[in-house]
Amino acid sequence: MSRQLRIARRARLPDPVRLERYRTNPAYGPRLLFFSGGTALRESSRKLIRYTHNSIHLITPFDSGGSSAKLRRAFRMLAVGDLRNRLMALADQSVLGQPAIFELFKHRFPADADPRELRGRLARMVDGRDPRIATIGHPMRKLIRAHLRHFQEQMPARFDLRGANIGNLILAGGYLNQGRHIDPVIYLFSKLVEVRGMVRPITSSNRHLVAELEDGTVLVGQHRITGKQRPPIASPVARVYLSRRQRKPEPAVTVLRQRVAEQITSADLICYPMGSFYSSLIANLLVERVSAAIAANDVPKVFVPNLGADPEQLGLDLPTLTQTLIRYLRAGCDPTVRTRELLQLVLVDEAVVRANPELVARIEALDVQLVAAPLVTARSAPLIDGEQLVQLLLSLA
Repeated sequence: MSRQLRIARRARLPDPVRLERYRTNPAYGPRLLFFSGGTALRESSRKLIRYTHNSIHLITPFDSGGSSAKLRRAFRMLAVGDLRNRLMALADQSVLGQPAIFELFKHRFPADADPRELRGRLARMVDGRDPRIATIGHPMRKLIRAHLRHFQEQMPARFDLRGANIGNLILAGGYLNQGRHIDPVIYLFSKLVEVRGMVRPITSSNRHLVAELEDGTVLVGQHRITGKQRPPIASPVARVYLSRRQRKPEPAVTVLRQRVAEQITSADLICYPMGSFYSSLIANLLVERVSAAIAANDVPKVFVPNLGADPEQLGLDLPTLTQTLIRYLRAGCDPTVRTRELLQLVLVDEAVVRANPELVARIEALDVQLVAAPLVTARSAPLIDGEQLVQLLLSLA
């Protein structure tokens, strides 16, 4: 009969012995799990595949801007753009990894092209006459054309293809063909480009992110919160929640699927990484049972705050940011769960602590340990170096 043991150890940051072991055989590397969305983790993901092919990326599918928004409006579906971005970051870009497919999935129709010409280009892709399709070998070419055909057949007459990403169209076509199930499409997509890790949406439900600001303003849609496609928010965020509807938003119960819960409980390390604080990180925690799954896994849990400017963090310094993360984690848990079961470490660059030595006491007052390490390098300044972050997290796993 198997038994579970809890073993504590001292960690060396970075740990060259562990890193070399992982680098030698990444197929057996640790299962690092990231709650994220967007592109902030893209560089780190590309570095990560040198050490492990078993990382897990749970992505927020609530993007409401750009070409993803057009697909969501047309088909009432989850956003697929951030899923595609993370799949591409984890893809094998060598000859063995089918670089022609990789390039196709990155390709975007011109934003200033004639809409009728773009429909013709899509038709040529479906027929296999477009050079970007023609260079892909069988059976991959047939599968890609089939997904694009499903999209073409269900595309509304007035659908705007300007600026559309081909990878998003392929994912959308597969989603529609698979009875509106995204997992089989991601699985196939992962095989096509040899993805070195696992990527899943935190939920496959069509939900919208809502932010209530302290001044009473209600913002519906991720793109209105991030400060990228719209002006930055003028008042701090009071709370965020998920809604079924964009009009007349109200909190909607969204429950974690069992297969995703199993990914959380099987991870060797859980990371709350840098990125847009509410729309990329906290949004994951709004799904019911996520926090319970986190608490059930006795592994290191690490928060890596942003070093760059994040408009969503208006009014939040590092201690209040950490406290906010804990608040959302605890909201989904039994009251008896201790903070250390949800978050143990806050990982920051050494320069942050040197400039603000009082942070140590303020963070540790939250029952969390502040770890200062060399996260910023000359090539990455003022942002986190992806290679440094990966090595530190792997050393903790």
